[in-house]
Amino acid sequence: MIVALLAVHLGAALVAPTLVRLVGRRAFVPIALAPALTAAWAVTQLGAAGSAEPLTETYRWVPDLMLGLTFRLDTLAWVMTLVVSVVGALVLLYCAHYVEEDDDGNVGLLASALVAFAGSMLGLVTADDLLLLYVFWEITTILSYLLIGYLSRSQASTRAAKQALIVTTAGGLAMLVGIVLVGTASGTYRISELLASPTSSGMVTTGVVLLLVGAITKSAQVPFHFWLPGAMVAPTPISAYLHAAAMVKAGVYLVARLAPAYADLPAWQVTLLVLGGATMLLGAFRATRQNDLKLLLAYGTVSQLGFLVVLLGWGSPGATLAGLVVLVAHAMFKSSLFLTVGTIDHATGTRDIRRLVGLRSRMPVLAASSVLAAMSMAGLPVLVGFVGKEAGLGALLHPADGWWSLDGGAAAAVVLGSVLTMAYSCRFVWGAFTDGARPPVGKPEPPRWHRPTWILVGVPVLLSLGGLVLGLTSTTLETVLTPHTSTVTHRVDAHPVHLGLWHGFTLPLAVSAGIWVLGAAWWWLQSRRPVEVPVPLSPFDAGRSYHHTMRGLDRLALETTGFMQRGSLPVLLGTILAVLVALPVATMVLKGVSWPQEVHLADSAAQLAIGVLVVLAAYLATRARRRLRAVFLVSVTGYGTALLFLVHGAPDLALTQVLVETVVLVVLVLVLRRLSGRFPDDPTRLTRRVRALLGAAVGAVVGVSTAVAAGSRVQEPVSADLAGRAVDYGGGLNIVNVILVDVRAWDTMGELSVVLATATGVASLIFLREENLQRAAQGLLRSRNLRARRPEERPDGRGSGQEAPSRRLWIAGTHQVDPYRRSTILEVVTHLVFHTIVLWSVYLLFTGHDQPGGGFAAGIVAGLALCLRYLAGYGAELRAALPVRPASLLGTGLFIAAGSALLPMLVGSPPLRSWTVDLHVPLLGEVHLVTSLIFDVGVFLVVLGLMLDILRSLGSGIDDQIRDEEERLAAREGAGR
Repeated sequence: MIVALLAVHLGAALVAPTLVRLVGRRAFVPIALAPALTAAWAVTQLGAAGSAEPLTETYRWVPDLMLGLTFRLDTLAWVMTLVVSVVGALVLLYCAHYVEEDDDGNVGLLASALVAFAGSMLGLVTADDLLLLYVFWEITTILSYLLIGYLSRSQASTRAAKQALIVTTAGGLAMLVGIVLVGTASGTYRISELLASPTSSGMVTTGVVLLLVGAITKSAQVPFHFWLPGAMVAPTPISAYLHAAAMVKAGVYLVARLAPAYADLPAWQVTLLVLGGATMLLGAFRATRQNDLKLLLAYGTVSQLGFLVVLLGWGSPGATLAGLVVLVAHAMFKSSLFLTVGTIDHATGTRDIRRLVGLRSRMPVLAASSVLAAMSMAGLPVLVGFVGKEAGLGALLHPADGWWSLDGGAAAAVVLGSVLTMAYSCRFVWGAFTDGARPPVGKPEPPRWHRPTWILVGVPVLLSLGGLVLGLTSTTLETVLTPHTSTVTHRVDAHPVHLGLWHGFTLPLAVSAGIWVLGAAWWWLQSRRPVEVPVPLSPFDAGRSYHHTMRGLDRLALETTGFMQRGSLPVLLGTILAVLVALPVATMVLKGVSWPQEVHLADSAAQLAIGVLVVLAAYLATRARRRLRAVFLVSVTGYGTALLFLVHGAPDLALTQVLVETVVLVVLVLVLRRLSGRFPDDPTRLTRRVRALLGAAVGAVVGVSTAVAAGSRVQEPVSADLAGRAVDYGGGLNIVNVILVDVRAWDTMGELSVVLATATGVASLIFLREENLQRAAQGLLRSRNLRARRPEERPDGRGSGQEAPSRRLWIAGTHQVDPYRRSTILEVVTHLVFHTIVLWSVYLLFTGHDQPGGGFAAGIVAGLALCLRYLAGYGAELRAALPVRPASLLGTGLFIAAGSALLPMLVGSPPLRSWTVDLHVPLLGEVHLVTSLIFDVGVFLVVLGLMLDILRSLGSGIDDQIRDEEERLAAREGAGR
C-alpha cells in the first residue's frame, strides 16, 4: 500500500500543472486528496504500526548493491506519516485560496512540487533501507530548492534556494559516506536489522557521525542554521510545510530513527547535545528581536529544532517520549502560526509588527487561534506543547553527572531556551494582534485591508485546535508512542516520565512557572525599548561565513581555471595529451607489465590496406592548411575504422561508426560556414615538430596499452559465450544491441541523459539571445499552422485541382526559400528518397535486436533524412518535415526509456527486465517481440531529438545569423550612400 500511495503522489505531481492550467488555483483541492488519502490510510494502521510485526513491503531493485524498495510502518514512521500528510493536505487546501494565478506556469510548478514533496517525505519516513532513505532524502533536497526558489524572478529567492541546496546537499554527501561505512561495517543497510543488532567499531562511529552531519544540516543546527531564515523568501504556505512539518523534520526523524542503536556513543552525545543546545539558545534569542513575523517564526523554528535534537538524542525513554510529543506539537502550532502570518500578509500586505494594527477586531477568530498556537509554542497549559515541554523537563532536570557536565549544560540550555521561547511567543501575539505603541515610531497607521476567505482563516484555526485536542487527550497519546519510546534504553530516567496535564506540584511544574514569569518579563522589558534588528552576538556570523566561503571558492576556481586554461586550445589539448602519455608510460615502467607473447598485425591483406589508408589520411590531415580538407581527411579515418569493423565481422559496429561519422561530418561542415577557409595559425617548425612528436607518442602509448591489456588477461574473456548468453538473457541475436538495452541498460540510461545535456548545450550556443529563440518558435508555429490548413487554403495551392504545373513543389517548405538558393535536382532526389530512408530507420529500429541496427542507429538514420530535407529547403523545410520542438522529442524519449525501466517493477520484477513474446501473425508469419523494444524506442526519440536540435541550431540558427548580418551590412551600405 505504501508503494501505491507513493504512486498516487507521483501521479498527482504529474497532472498538477495540467490541472492548474485548466481550472486555475482550484486545482489544489483535488491535488490535496493525495496526502489526505495517505492520512486516512495511516489512521487505519494505528494498531498494525504498534504491533511486534509492523507492516513491511519489500521489492527487489538493485540486488548487487543490497538496495531494495523496502518500506516499514512502525510507530515512528506512523507518527511522521500523519504529520507530513495531514499538514500537507491542509497546506495544499490553503494554497487554493492563497496563491495568485499567473501566466508563467509557476503555480503549476508549485502544486506539482508540493505534492511531490509530500510523497517524497512519505517515502523517506517509511524507508527501511538506508540507501533508499538517502534517495528520498535527496529528492526532498531538490524539491525544496524548487519550492524555495518559486519566485524565480527574485534574486533573493534564487539566492536563498541555492544556499539551502548547497548546505543540505553537502550534508547529504557526508551522510552518503556515513551510510556506506555503517552498511559495510554492519553487513546490511536494512534499518530494522541495524537497530535490532547494532555493532560497534571505529568505522561505525565514523559513519554515525557523518549521518549526523546530514541530519544537522537538514534540520538547520548550528553552524548550518542560517539557511532556514534565508529560505523565508518563499511563499508562506511553503514555509509552513517545509520548515514546520516536513523538510526540517527529516533530520530530526533521522536522529529519532537511529537513537535506539547509537545514542550511547560518546560522539553522538557530544554532537547532538552541544549543537542542539546552542541552536535552541541562538535561534530563540534571534527570534526575540525580529520585526518580521515570518522571520520571528523562522528563528523560533531553528530554536525548536535544537530542542527536538536534544530530546531525541538524549537516549532515554522519557526524553524520547517528550521529543515525539514536541515534534507533533511543533508541526501543528508552527504550521498554524506560519499560515496565520500568510493570512495576515494576504489581507494587509505586510508582516512588519511596526505597521500591524487593528487586526484583533477585524479577525477575532484568527487572533484567538493564534493565541492558542502561541500558547502551545510557549508551553502553556492546556495545549499539547505544554505536555511535551513538561515531559522534556522531567527527563532532563536530573542530570546523572550533575549540572557541571554535558547533560547539565544541555538541560540548562533547554531551560534558558524555554524562557526565550516564552518571550518570542508573547512578541508574536503582541506584534500581530495588539494596537499598543511601538517605540520609537509611535502608533502606526492601519495598513490596507483585504478580507481573507474562510479557508485562509479556517486552516490555521483547525491546526491550533488540534493542539488543544491532543493536549486534553495526551494520556492516550502516550499509549500510542510507547512501542517506539520503549526501544530507546541507553539511559534510565531518574523519575518515570508520563504525559498528562497534571502530575501534582513537581519540579518540572515549578521550573515551568519560573520560565513563564521570566519569559514574560523578558518580553515586557524588551517591548519598552525601540524595536530594532539586533546586532550580531559576536563578530562571527554563520551566514557571512557562508558567503565568504562561497566567494573564496569562486575565486579559487577562477584562479585555478585561469592558471590551467590560458584560453589556448592547442595548449589545453597538448596538456591533456601529455598527461595521457606520461601516466601510462610511468605505470608500465615502474610497476612492470605482462607483455603479450605474440602480436598479430593483420588477418588479411584488406585489413592491412585499410590500415595504411587510415594512417595516410591521418598524416595528410595534419598537413592540411584548409579546414574543409582537414575535415574530410579526418572523416576518411572514421570511415576506414568502420571498414575495419566490417572486415572483422562486426557489421553492427560498422553501421554505427559510418552513421556517427556522417553526422560528425555534417556538423563540422555546418560550423565551418562561420569560420575562415584556412587555419589561422602558422606554427613554427619547432611547434610542428613538437605536435608531431606528441601525436606519435599518443598513438604509440594507446597501441602499446591495448597490447598490454590483452596480454594481462588472466580470466576467460566475457565474450567467449556472449552469443549464447545474449539469446538466453536478452532474447536477441544482435550482441551489441542486447548489451545496450539489456545487459548494460543503466549505462545507456545515463548516456541518454548525457545526450539530453549535449542537445541543450548545442542549442544554448545559438539561441543565447531571446530574439533568436522567439524567431525559431514563431517559425515552428507557422509550419504547424500551414500543416493544419486544408489543401485549398495552402499558399502553394496544392490540392486545389487547378494548380499550375509551374507552382508544383517537390517538397513542402521550399516556397519560403530564396529562389536563387534552390536546387531542383536536390529537391527531386529528396522527394524520391526521404520516405525510403525514414522507412529504413523504422526497419532498423524494429529489427535491431536480432540484426544490425537498434534505436541509436535508427535515430541517426532518421536524423540524416531530416538533414537531407534541411539541405534541400533550409530551416523552413526542416520545420515542415517535423514541426515539433526538439525538447519534446528528447523529453518523450527519456520518459519512455525511464518508463520501460519502471514497468517491470509493477509486477515484482527488477527494473529494465525484458520479456520475449513469439506470435504468429497472418501474412507476416512468426514474429519475435522483446519488451526492450520499448526502451529502444526511447533511445530512437532521444537521438532523433538530438539530430533535430543540431540541425535547428547549427543549421537554420546559423542561417538566420548569416541573413541578419547580410541585412545589417546592406542597411549600412544603403545609409552610406
